[in-house]
Amino acid sequence: MLFFLRPAPDADKKVPPEKVKSSYLWHQTGVILALCIGYIGYYIIRLIFTTEQNEIMRQYGFSTAQIGLILSCFGIGYGISKLFMGALSDKSNTIRYLATGLIVSALLNFWLGSTRNLYLMMVLMLIMSIAQGMGAAACQRTIQLWWGKKWRGTVFSIWSSAHNAGAFACVAVVQLATFLFTGSIAAVFYTASVVALVIAAFILWAGSERPAAVGLPSVAEYTGDEVVLDDGEVSASDLTELPLRAVFSKYILKNPLVWAITLTSMSLYLVRYGVMSWIPSFLVQSKGFSEVFAKWLVGIFELAAVPGVILLGALSDLLKDRRALVCLGCVLGLFLCLTTYFFSTNKTLIVVDLLVMGTLIYAPLTLVGLMVNEVVPKFAVGSSTGFMGFFQYIFGETLATALIGILVAHYGWVASNTILYVATGSAFVLLLYIMRHEKKLRQRVEHTNS
Repeated sequence: MLFFLRPAPDADKKVPPEKVKSSYLWHQTGVILALCIGYIGYYIIRLIFTTEQNEIMRQYGFSTAQIGLILSCFGIGYGISKLFMGALSDKSNTIRYLATGLIVSALLNFWLGSTRNLYLMMVLMLIMSIAQGMGAAACQRTIQLWWGKKWRGTVFSIWSSAHNAGAFACVAVVQLATFLFTGSIAAVFYTASVVALVIAAFILWAGSERPAAVGLPSVAEYTGDEVVLDDGEVSASDLTELPLRAVFSKYILKNPLVWAITLTSMSLYLVRYGVMSWIPSFLVQSKGFSEVFAKWLVGIFELAAVPGVILLGALSDLLKDRRALVCLGCVLGLFLCLTTYFFSTNKTLIVVDLLVMGTLIYAPLTLVGLMVNEVVPKFAVGSSTGFMGFFQYIFGETLATALIGILVAHYGWVASNTILYVATGSAFVLLLYIMRHEKKLRQRVEHTNS
C-alpha cells in the first residue's frame, strides 16, 4: 500500500488524563464532520447520472435500457470494489483513504462529462465505482474506532444520513449548474467535481484516523467497548497482524450472522434502488408528474429520511442494541408504503408516501450496516462492510437498475412492483432469523457471565 495510505503509528506523546475527555470530544467532532461532509461529496458525484437521466436520454438519444446499463456498470463495479477496497481499508489510514477515493472520483467525473459515447461512459462508470468503493468502509471503520456501543447507533445513523443529504446536495448542484451554464450537461459534471475536490481537502483537514494516533486511549480502553463474536469470543483490538485472507475467512465467511445480515441488506438495497433510481421515469411515465418536480423528488425522498433515520438509530441504542427489532417494524411499514406508491393516483398522497417510505427504507439499511460491523472485530469492519457491499451492489443495485430497466421496457412498471414486493418479503423473513440468532447469542453471553 502507498505510504500515504498506511495507518498512522501510535502517537509518542499521550494526552494527559485530565484532558482525555475534552480531547476525545474535540476529535470526535472533527471526525463526524469529515465523515458526513465527505460522504456527501461521494454522493454528489455518484448521483449525477441518476438525477440527469431524462435530460441525458433527450440530448444524447439514449433509451431507458441504455441508461439502466450505464447505471448497472456502476453497481457491478461498486459491488466488486467494496469487497476488495473495503478489506484494504482495514489496513489503511481511513481518513486519507476516504479523501483519496473522493479525489479520484472527481477526476473521473470530469472525464465523464466530456463524452457522449455510450461505451466510454460505461467504462468510466465502472472505473469510478472502484474509487467510490473506498468511501463507506473507511467511514464505518472510523466510527467503530471512535465511538463505543452506547452511542454508536445514533452516530452511525447521523453519518448514514449524509448520503441522504448528499442526494439532495446533488440535486442542488445540478440545478445551480443548469442555471449558471444554461442547461449544459457537461457543466453539471464539472461543477460536481469541483465541489468534491473542495470537500476532499476538508476531510484531510478535519479528520483523525484513530484515537491512539493522536495520543488518546483506544475506544475499548475509554468506554469498555468490546465485540462479542458468534462463537462467544470477545475482541477489543483495533489492529491485527493477521493477513487479510485469514481475517476474511475466519470472521466473515464463517460467520452466519454476517451472511444473514448481508442478505437482508441486499434485499433492502434492491428496494432502495428500485424506488430511488426510477423516481424520475416512474412518476413522469406512470403518474403524470412534471420532469422538474420528479427530479427534485429524488432529493426530497433522500433528505426527508434524515430525521427518521437518526431517531430510529437512537431508538435502537435505547432498546439495548436490538436493532433487528427496529428494522422489522420498518419493513412492515414499507409493505404499506410500496402499495400506495404503486397503485395510488393522488399526486399529493404519492409525495407524502415517498417522504415516509424514505425513512422506512433507509433506517433498516442504516442499522443492518451497523449490525454487520458489530458482529466482527474492529480490525475486520472494513471487510464486513465490503462483503455486504458486494451483495448490495452486484445483486441488489444491478437487479434494481439493469433488470428493472429491461423488464419495464418489455412488460411495464408492474414488473418493477413485483420485484420490490418479493425483495421486501425476503428482508422480513431474514430479520426474523437474525432476531432469533441474536437472542441465542445474548443468552449464551449471559450464561457465560453468570
